[in-house]
Amino acid sequence: MSNKKYRGTDLRDFLDEQGVLGEVEARALKQALSLQLERLISEQALTKTQMATRMKTSRAAVDRLLDASNSSITLNTLGKAAQALGRKLKIELVPA
Repeated sequence: MSNKKYRGTDLRDFLDEQGVLGEVEARALKQALSLQLERLISEQALTKTQMATRMKTSRAAVDRLLDASNSSITLNTLGKAAQALGRKLKIELVPA
């Protein structure tokens, strides 16, 4: 049997012990959201410019919204994107 410190623990425990769990979760959520937005934009055959027009914002703002590595998107921007795509934004607090 190996003497590895983390054998038998899960990834969440390891990331929490390293102090990066929150950052990793935020990045994963943003990546999932970016993928969902890209899929919806594609399904509606919209260009980024058309999406920006619907959101009443710039093309650069849409690029930031779709950038999976940019986790600092405001609720206002997410709400505009949802509305532009005929969707509602749902955010909920769940047990940790």
